[in-house]
Order: sequence, then C-alpha cells, then structure tokens
Amino acid sequence: MQSDPRVDRAECCGTCTHAAPFGAIASSIPTPVAWLQWITIAWMTVECGVSLLAAAQAHSLALLAFGSDSVVEMLSAIVVLLQFTPRSPLKKSHADKAAGALLFLLAGVVVCIAWLGRARAMDASLLGIAITVMALIAMPLLAWMKRREARRIDNRALAADATQSATCAYLAGVTLAGLVVFAVWHVRWVDTLAALAAIPVLLIEGQRAWRGESCGCC
Repeated sequence: MQSDPRVDRAECCGTCTHAAPFGAIASSIPTPVAWLQWITIAWMTVECGVSLLAAAQAHSLALLAFGSDSVVEMLSAIVVLLQFTPRSPLKKSHADKAAGALLFLLAGVVVCIAWLGRARAMDASLLGIAITVMALIAMPLLAWMKRREARRIDNRALAADATQSATCAYLAGVTLAGLVVFAVWHVRWVDTLAALAAIPVLLIEGQRAWRGESCGCC
C-alpha cells in the first residue's frame, strides 16, 4: 500500500533538516538585539550624512572623525546581525575579530584625519552642534541596552558594538565641546584634540574584542 504523497510532503516540511521553517529563522535573532541593531543602522545613516555635511561646511576634523565613526558603527551593527543570520558563514570567533578590527580601523581613521587636516582653517557649525547634541542623548541609551543584551546572551561582538555606541557618545561629547569652544573663542587646536581623545579607548576595546574576552568583563 502506497502512502499519500501529500501526507509525506506535509511531514517532511515539519521534520526535514535540509530547510529550517520560518519560525526557526525568525527566532534565531533575539528580538531585542534585532531591534537595537536596525535602530542603530537607521540612526547611523542619518548621523553620518549630517556629520559629514557639517564637516565639509565647517572644515572640522572632529566632525569628520565623528562622521567616520558613524560609518564604522554602522558596519559593526551589520556584523552583529550577520552573526545571528542562520545562513551566514560568520561564526562567533569571526564576529569577535571583525568587531575588534572595526575598532582598530576607527582609531586609524581618527589619527589620519587629525594629521592631514591639522592646519586647515575652520568655521563654526550650528548643524554640527545640533547632531552631536542628539547623538549625546541617543547613544548612551543604545550602548546601555546593547551591553545589557550582550551580557545576557554572552556575546562579545554585541559587547564590542555597545562599545562602538559608547564611543560614539564620547566622541559626540568631545566634538560638541570642541565646536562650542571654537564658536565662542575660535580656538582651533581644541577641535584636533577632540578628534584624538577617543583613540586610547578604541585601542583597548579593540584588543579585548579581538581576543574574544568574556562579556562578563564589560
């Protein structure tokens, strides 16, 4: 007696290991993590565009470094999403190293920008002040939420991404300070100092991420 092909196909759809059901794919990414990363990507897109526009208008090193940080932060958020994608080949160890490499990359970008533009004339930027104030409000909250989730699921790549968000907030603070000081007193070197201030944090956290240290130390 032959079995009903429709029954076989129905059973196969529920038990076959060659294809994961939609629910399994959706649940592979923790919902809070997915929301945090997509919000980060959306905000970084806006922040990057506005910061780079303001940097071009004001010839500000700190704003250029801040805008570059937005690009790296966006890449870091994508790395975390790829790690949780079922069909992605990105393993946890690879995600750790990618997150660390992005932090090292950001440190290098800041140094290069500060060296190349150290003597360039600068203008005040109300647009730059506005975007850094917004980032200074949003990024600490995002960093705290990401770090909480990283500890909960013990994920170093997400912890490194939380550091990216915290660094973005730090850069927003020092960039804002530099922009305000220049707008009031026209002191040019403060802008360069603001751009260089985040380098030690970037190098230390990049090394931790590269080594894949436990999230418990964060």
